[in-house]
This record gives sequence, structure tokens and C-alpha cells, in this order.
Amino acid sequence: MKNTVLITGASSGLGKASAKLFQQNGWNVIAAMRSPENEKELNLLANILLVKLDVTNPQQIQEAITKGTEIFGSIDVLLNSAGYGLMGVFESSSPEQIQKQFEVNVFGLMNVTKAVLPIMRTQKKGTIINISSFGGVTAGPFASLYNSSKFAVEGFSEALHFEVSPFGIDVKIVEPGSIATNFRSGIEMIQIQLKNTIRNWQRLSRNSPNVQNIFRKQAQKKLQKLFSRLQRINFPN
Repeated sequence: MKNTVLITGASSGLGKASAKLFQQNGWNVIAAMRSPENEKELNLLANILLVKLDVTNPQQIQEAITKGTEIFGSIDVLLNSAGYGLMGVFESSSPEQIQKQFEVNVFGLMNVTKAVLPIMRTQKKGTIINISSFGGVTAGPFASLYNSSKFAVEGFSEALHFEVSPFGIDVKIVEPGSIATNFRSGIEMIQIQLKNTIRNWQRLSRNSPNVQNIFRKQAQKKLQKLFSRLQRINFPN
């Protein structure tokens, strides 16, 4: 019996590339996306089921999972790839923008995970892969909302790992840096309400070695933590 993977955000970027990779390796793929009717590539491949799924819509989450399991019988891997970036000056952000960033990147990921966990517990096996970001390891200016959403994914994933590992379920985090996808084209920019905010910050950072050192030391500390974590992993030969 073939293994089955459910991938959110499968219409583009890492989600779409992962759908192709799993399919090429003989997996059944439940490719979840907001507008499956617009997909012109994955729908031509064998063993790929396109399902309508907006991660902020609980009803669509349940319907997609039900349809996928009815056709393929199980969900062995969940790849939470849906997400987007909100960039700009935090003070200028609207309550709606803040809510949306967390609804998609955090609460949506949690809701899909919660819906899949009973299936994996019954199977006594499964793997959950959450796409985080290097921005979930270290933060930078004008990415406070995106960074905080990815930090939340990191903490959720690490804690969930301890909860579900006794049931044979693994939780993994992927922390990509800058890669060749269309992620940047989907970034939402916060309209700047505060005049000269970015220009003043740029001037300050250029003229103040202390500001530069703060970001440099912060990044170095986060990288050291990441490398230390990698050294504790027993990779297969």
C-alpha cells in the first residue's frame, strides 16, 4: 500500500515542489490549495488529488481530510507549507493584518495538525513537517510579525514533538533561508504611516556600530544554537 502525504499550500513554492517530489517517488499526494480549479500542472499527474483548502477555514480542513482519506485510506505525512510574509513597520500595521498573519502561519497550521492527529494516533505512526523559516531562528527589522509567527511555529513544533512521540508520531521543522520560489511575490507590505521611519532607521544603523553589532551578535547566537541542535541529531548513514 502506498504512503500518502497531505500538503497545504501546494499551489506554489515549496508546497508545489514537494508535491511533485513525493509523487515522483511513488506516494499518493493530497495537494491542498485555496483554488484547485486554477491548477494546471499537478492535476495532470497520477496519484495526486487536488482538494480545496484554506487553512483559515475549519470546514474546508475537515472536508479535505475526509476526501483524502476516503480515496487513499490514510495520511502518513502532513506537510504544513501554507504561509505568507507580512513586512513593514509594526507600529503602522492594522489589527486585521496582525490577525491575518497569525491566522495563516500559526492558527491555520495548528488547526490542520489537530485535524490530522487522530488519524495518525489510530495508525500509531505518522510524521508532521512544519515549514518554518530562518526567520523563525533569528529576527530582523521590519519583519516583526512574520518573525513572531515563525517563532510560534518553532515553539509549537518542539512542544508537540514531546506530546505525540509516544504515539509513534514524529514532528519535524524545516527552516529554509532565501530560496528560489515565488514567496517574495506574495509578501504583503504594511503601508507606512510614520514618515521617514525606514530612512531614519537606515541612517541610524549606518552611523551606529552598536546597532550593527546587536544584530550581528543576535544572529551569531541563534546560529550557534541551531548548529548545536544539528550536532545532537543522529543522521542515518
